[in-house]
Amino acid sequence: MIRWRKGRITAVRREWPGAIELDVELPEGGCRALAYPALVGRPEPGDTVLLNTTALALGLGTGGYAIVVAVPDRLPPDPTGPGHLVKARYTPLQATVLGADEQGSPYHETLKDADSVDGMPVVIADLHSALPAILCGLYAAAGPSGRPRVAYVMQDGGALPAWFSMTCAGLKEHGWLCGVITVGQAFGGDLDTVTLHTGLLAARHVLGADVAVVAQGPGNLGTGTRWGFSGVCAGEAVNAAAVLGGRPVAALRVSEGDRRERHHGVSHHSLTAYGRVALARAQVVVPELPGPFGERVREQAATLADRHELVHVPVDGLEEALKASPVRLSTMGRGLDEDRACFLAAAAAGRHTAALLGLGG
Repeated sequence: MIRWRKGRITAVRREWPGAIELDVELPEGGCRALAYPALVGRPEPGDTVLLNTTALALGLGTGGYAIVVAVPDRLPPDPTGPGHLVKARYTPLQATVLGADEQGSPYHETLKDADSVDGMPVVIADLHSALPAILCGLYAAAGPSGRPRVAYVMQDGGALPAWFSMTCAGLKEHGWLCGVITVGQAFGGDLDTVTLHTGLLAARHVLGADVAVVAQGPGNLGTGTRWGFSGVCAGEAVNAAAVLGGRPVAALRVSEGDRRERHHGVSHHSLTAYGRVALARAQVVVPELPGPFGERVREQAATLADRHELVHVPVDGLEEALKASPVRLSTMGRGLDEDRACFLAAAAAGRHTAALLGLGG
């Protein structure tokens, strides 16, 4: 189940908040590795490291790194301070964090009886790559003077450490997120919570967010079956947002560049998550894409009309907004030029959210 290797660090390639990318020499050759200093300490060139090379051996596009499990000759100091939530529970790398909702947290009293997000729009997407595109559409529509506070609530269907996401690091650096909240088994956000529900409540009542965007971390998992994909959590997010008095806004996963029929047009992930898993009503944003492809998207989205409110949103001007993204746009290895529809659909959800807030023209 795990491929173990011992290697030696030869160089630090780059780093961003929470993560360090390394060059490591193995007996069979060199490789890229990723270390999370909060878990293993800070590795340095010359250090011997223990690696998990499973994702590297599988050639995973998102997780194609060896992961540093330990720096055995220079262990980090024991953690100090409060924190009793255990994430990645009962695995060799289980870690304790301070949960915003636990008794030792300064936010416990705020969240103890919190039961509503006060009508806050909650934008829900299948893929992590939708996050910056949603923000591009939202901020372009809102204008610089009306920019809302946006929190990202990261589900645990993909990567567990929020530190893995260079997108999150870049969006925070540019002031596009007021914070990242990791929920379930995910960890490493500005706030950690036990459930998506307390994550949404923390977004509203601790971070003071006007909008929450909910999506899984990088590394969507799919099996080519009707139900075997991690994106089913998007449907559960609709339910959570609704039960807490939020306004669920469902972004469709759309692609004109994916060669797999089940993902061409509106992905079966969106049709299953919103059409079967979501029991509460959401506003499903249908991008007004041109030509036969746009008509296909509208026809596929129409199958959700019995369960949800379909909101048709024009996409004119959104490509320019996407080109202004402060972070790289990429989905399954495709950029804006290779899959415009994917990013336009997400940006349209952001544009609609601005309208819900009464922002822009």
